[in-house]
Amino acid sequence: MYKLLLCLRYLRTRYIALASIISVMLGVATMIVVNSVMAGFSTEMRDRIHGLLADVVVETRNMDGVYDAAEQMAIIESAAGQYIEFMTPTVEVYGIMTFDFAGTYYNMPVTLIGIEPEGKAKIGPLVDYLDSYKDIFEDGQLKRQALRSRDVPPGWELTDEAIAHRRIVKEREYWFLQNSARPAPSSQPVQAPVFDDEEQDVAGIDDVLVDGSDSQSANNDATAETENTPAVAGPLPDLPINDESDPFNEFQEKDSGPNYEPFAARLYVGSGLVSSQYKNPDTNELETLLLVKPGDDVAISTVTVGRPPSECRFQATVTDVFKSGMSEYDSSFVFMNLDQLQSNRGMIVRDADGNVESRSITSTQIKLRDYADAPEVVALLQAAFPAGVVQIRTWEQKQGPLLEAVAVESAILNVLLFLIIAVAGFGILAIFFMIVVEKTRDIGIMKALGASSKGVMSIFLSYGLALGVVGSGVGVGLGLLFVRYINEIEDGLSWFTGRKVFDEKIYYFFEIPTRVNPAMVVWVAVGAMAIAVMASVLPARRAARLNPVEALRYDG
Repeated sequence: MYKLLLCLRYLRTRYIALASIISVMLGVATMIVVNSVMAGFSTEMRDRIHGLLADVVVETRNMDGVYDAAEQMAIIESAAGQYIEFMTPTVEVYGIMTFDFAGTYYNMPVTLIGIEPEGKAKIGPLVDYLDSYKDIFEDGQLKRQALRSRDVPPGWELTDEAIAHRRIVKEREYWFLQNSARPAPSSQPVQAPVFDDEEQDVAGIDDVLVDGSDSQSANNDATAETENTPAVAGPLPDLPINDESDPFNEFQEKDSGPNYEPFAARLYVGSGLVSSQYKNPDTNELETLLLVKPGDDVAISTVTVGRPPSECRFQATVTDVFKSGMSEYDSSFVFMNLDQLQSNRGMIVRDADGNVESRSITSTQIKLRDYADAPEVVALLQAAFPAGVVQIRTWEQKQGPLLEAVAVESAILNVLLFLIIAVAGFGILAIFFMIVVEKTRDIGIMKALGASSKGVMSIFLSYGLALGVVGSGVGVGLGLLFVRYINEIEDGLSWFTGRKVFDEKIYYFFEIPTRVNPAMVVWVAVGAMAIAVMASVLPARRAARLNPVEALRYDG
């Protein structure tokens, strides 16, 4: 009983004990917060990568792909069909996307991926990444509601907004085409009308443009704000009108009227490819500007199959913008309807009657019923295909270097943070040595009254354990509370500093992701208590070894 009473007395009355508790508490709380945020970021990153990559991918190293997609999928089905929930063919090839914005042509290197949208949606959460299915927020405020219902399966159709935007663009292009070679009367110079995607009445544009007359009232209705908003693609006066080899040429005849029909090739373009941030001079805040919108046309350049490959150029219509949250993908990926990509690249073989005999693909994406079976599925498929023909990997193996780098970074960070608790342990060690020196006469009196060496040692060990338990308990509570309200704390810091601490435009997150692992919390708390106890071992042994006579003669 006397051991417990002494521990409680030391714990309540010494300010130096409070310092030890605070050091342990801060170390534990810091480790919980950092580990929870790191786990949240890692989980979000893995989910986003996995959302674009299938559980298992069977792919060729040759851009020409495999000759017969149906045959390859039949081999996969026969080898591991019992583990497979769904699979879909894809074609992946590098290319260049060209588009015009404000009179300037942009050539963007892209990874062109041919997909079947419904099949891709069964492999991963495609709908979650398409802008037309999402509410768009900016600075925490709702900027635009979703344009499609999630009950509608993904496809290549334009939304009503994209159709209206396309109509405005085509009317504008046709107006410039009609007036590029028509001299303006000296008494009444021709002015280009200004169009706004959201405010202009599309149905009333025909009267202004088709007969080439100038409507002063239409121009007066356009606001000054519209002039600073490059909402549509500019004219193409530098391109030869009748050159059919030019992928931008749409108007073969000037009097044929504007062509509103989208091209057969349809695209989902990554937001990083077609968006740019700029500082609004009115609000002095960063805003995002889309250089290409759904309904606009772009030119795609890639290569055909065969030896040697030849250049393949065609036009395509953008139907949606996707944002996965991984800048590496959003700045390079362009999804296209599979059949059109195969047709343009010459990957479809037909018989003499024009019937399709086979379609080539470069990869097959597989979704498993249980991802835990992935190693066994990979082994079965590797045995089913000849060596070197295809490469079979899980999504984790495809992204191995990135995931490994994140794991190593997390491990190193944990070691560095654990040193914080180790520093607290050395503080406890120094404090206990001071207590032993200070209480030498008291220790001698206790031993003279019959206290054993083991009893004296247990006093200091219990004291160290008590410091660890209290510090860890308070640290766990403080850390979990910080994690729970971390976004509110971030808002407060942003208000106090006057700048956004966690900007969603940079990190692609609307809030700081966190994930609390109960096992991690337990190990951190137990580790802190163990360090506190180990730090008290040496002082406890020294106290236990004191000779009562020498201790009583101590005059320090």
